[in-house]
Parts: sequence; C-alpha cells; structure tokens
Amino acid sequence: MKGPLISCIIPVFNGEKYLGEAIESILAQSYRHVEIVVVDDGSTDRSREVAGSFGPPVRSLHQENAGPAAAKNTGIEGSRGDYLAFLDADDLWAPEKLEVQLGRFQARPDLHISVSFVRNFWEAELAGEEERFRDHRIARPLPGYSAGTLLAPRAVFDRIGLFDRNLKHADAVEWFARARSAGLTMEMLPQALLRRRLHPNNRSRMMQDGSREEFLDLVKKAIEDKRRGKESKAE
Repeated sequence: MKGPLISCIIPVFNGEKYLGEAIESILAQSYRHVEIVVVDDGSTDRSREVAGSFGPPVRSLHQENAGPAAAKNTGIEGSRGDYLAFLDADDLWAPEKLEVQLGRFQARPDLHISVSFVRNFWEAELAGEEERFRDHRIARPLPGYSAGTLLAPRAVFDRIGLFDRNLKHADAVEWFARARSAGLTMEMLPQALLRRRLHPNNRSRMMQDGSREEFLDLVKKAIEDKRRGKESKAE
C-alpha cells in the first residue's frame, strides 16, 4: 500500500538559486507517496523554469506577488494530499522527515500537528558569520515552530483556517497560536528534520525591521487577548 498522499508545498519568490535543491530534498524522501506543488509568487527570475524542469510529481502554480502566506494558501487550495507540509525554497528537509512524522500520526491517533527541531547551516558567503556563531545556540538544533517543520492532516487546516495573508513574516507563528487556542494536540520531535539555510538574502535578514514589528504585534495581541479572557471570567 502506498499510504496517504502528502502534498509538499514550496512557495518561491526569486529563488532560482536554491529552488532545485529544495525540490531534490523532497524527491529524496524515504516516504515516496508525495506531490510537490511549487507556487511561484510573481518571480522575475528563472524560478518558474527551474520548477518546470522537473517532471511528476512536481507541479507548478503561479500567482501575482502577494507574499509567502498567500503563496502557501494557493498551494493548499491547489493540492490534493491527505497531509500538508511546507518547505521554503532555500531550505532542505532531512531524508527521513516525512516518514518519521507520518509514523507519529500512526502511533498517536490523538495527534493533530507534528513539528521538529531545526538546524541552521551557513552558505560559503557567510563563513565569517558561521565562525562567530560557532558556539552560539543558533549553531545547535533548535525547536522549530515553523511551516518548514510542520506536517498536519488537511482536516486541521479545514478546522483552523489558512495562513493570514496579511502577515509577511509571522504567518506561521500566528497559525500555531490559533491551533493552540483551539486545543489541538502538537508534538515537537527532537530530531532536526529541517535544515535552514542562512545566506545574504534571507527574508528575515533583508526585512529585519518589518519582521520584528510583526512579531511584537502578535505578542501584544496575545497579551491583550489573555487579559480580556481573565476579565471575562472575573465577571
């Protein structure tokens, strides 16, 4: 038996340099029953050509530039898998990622969301930065509440909803917050199943101020929601 189909969604914007490696890391998965949906978010480079150079199980979708959250949503709506997973165009999965996570769903019928640790790795252009952070915590595996570590049944998205397309950086954090509020069961696996590439053009590096503001806004909203909840109970 093939097992359930997993839709692996790659949002990409001008990611031709690394996109092929991201796709290949999915094709190299030990769990093989997958479809790969590359969503081109209005790229002006050769991202569409790179995606198109692969045959099945890779499919390509295109949209006008609307941001990574909107691109992930387009992939969800255009995919047909029983489970959903996401990979940024500059990151890589460990070969066993999908097999390990799917096994957890089979072992735990109560499980709704599987995530894992992340290990950062540096491109050669940032060798100096890698050396500076050699003994820093970011050079070690870290818990990853991010879309790149996520595996979840499609039914979870039917219940929680899609990513907030108005957020450009914190859409995954906001989605996980909604999942927690809904009481969904999440499990953090200790294996580093996602390899996050650090390079000069990371979105978090290029748009650092905007990223910080979005995360601070989410923290502020969470505090306000918690305060309102306590006041409601007191009444």
